[in-house]
Amino acid sequence: MKKDLLKTNCFDTQETMIIVGSCLDRMQPEAYKELEKISSNIYDVCLEKEHLNMVVTKIIGMVARGKIKKLVFATVDKSPHCVQLHYVIKELENAIDISNLEIINYVAVDNKLIEISLETISLSKNLKELQEKGNR
Repeated sequence: MKKDLLKTNCFDTQETMIIVGSCLDRMQPEAYKELEKISSNIYDVCLEKEHLNMVVTKIIGMVARGKIKKLVFATVDKSPHCVQLHYVIKELENAIDISNLEIINYVAVDNKLIEISLETISLSKNLKELQEKGNR
């Protein structure tokens, strides 16, 4: 059963933490079931409703407690709101040491989880560079 990320106590975490866009389980139910096989410790957040900075601050507080070893982000693909969830990693890097964390990013497409590299996430924030790569 997923929990609301922003309503969860910072100490109420496990070694593996999965953070999903709140609509993922409804829009891509089979992909969501794959996440449940990784861990039942699933938190949801809607970035249409919540500001990214609030989410980043909350995750920093949770990670800083030192209990989390693996952090997984998963969203539906093509959502301009959900894509922001994948940008949390860079914000975490800027704020705290996350070198001891395993971080995985997925998008759900056709009820399957597709792993997304950090390079792809970084490129998605740099339209000029992405444009240049596309024109080569």
